[in-house]
Amino acid sequence: MNWKSKIITASVTATMLMGSLTTGALTTPASAAAVDNSKVKVIWGVNLRTSPSSSASIVRLVPKGETVTVVQKSGSGWYKVTDSGNRTGYISSSSKYTQAVKGNTTTGSSVTGSASVEKVIAAGMKYWGTPYEFGASRNSTATFDCSSFVRQAFIDALGIKLPSDSRKQGAYVKANGTVQTNWKNLKRGDLMYFMSYKGSSASSYSSVNKSTATITHTGIYLGDGKILHTYSNAGGGVTISDISGKHWEYRFLFGGSAL
Repeated sequence: MNWKSKIITASVTATMLMGSLTTGALTTPASAAAVDNSKVKVIWGVNLRTSPSSSASIVRLVPKGETVTVVQKSGSGWYKVTDSGNRTGYISSSSKYTQAVKGNTTTGSSVTGSASVEKVIAAGMKYWGTPYEFGASRNSTATFDCSSFVRQAFIDALGIKLPSDSRKQGAYVKANGTVQTNWKNLKRGDLMYFMSYKGSSASSYSSVNKSTATITHTGIYLGDGKILHTYSNAGGGVTISDISGKHWEYRFLFGGSAL
């Protein structure tokens, strides 16, 4: 798959997840003014464009929950930003789409982590839309399964080689420190581990002893109830999913840091 196909796949997938979104029309922008590399959190999916105009080409849809760095304020309605994958473009500065980040967090939710965590997440995000393949090669980035994706993000970002499958990665995380069985207690960048799918309702998992359940899936927690992972081509390959109220919440076993 070439880079153009990946961008199209990512845009279509993100639109399916977040809904069809467009920025408001804008006339010719005024000269740019620096904003000192402040950070804003995307609170509603917004298009990253090649120039500060609603008719400009779309680079990707920046999903809800992602934090971007503002390079400049362009005119009365646009930010020039760098996203989590180190891509530069323009997004609407409307408060409908973004919220200023105070320090490293916003009230009630972690939106940025340590420098190492952010490197891992940025490394994972650059593979957005990469196709899923069960048992994908650990020596290729053309396709991923869940554990090879997580492993590659750590290799690219930090040169850390996690074990090759999700069960061994889970054991690695457990050995590394304290794990959480309530996903709401996780920190941005923690790895998440899940059991097999049994249904879309909480009742489907009520009789399961999760302390002995087998790990079948993993992903990277982004904060704000989002997970960066890959699980199927129908799901868009590498993508971001909501956790709360979904089968991901009911299947969750434990999570923790690999760092």
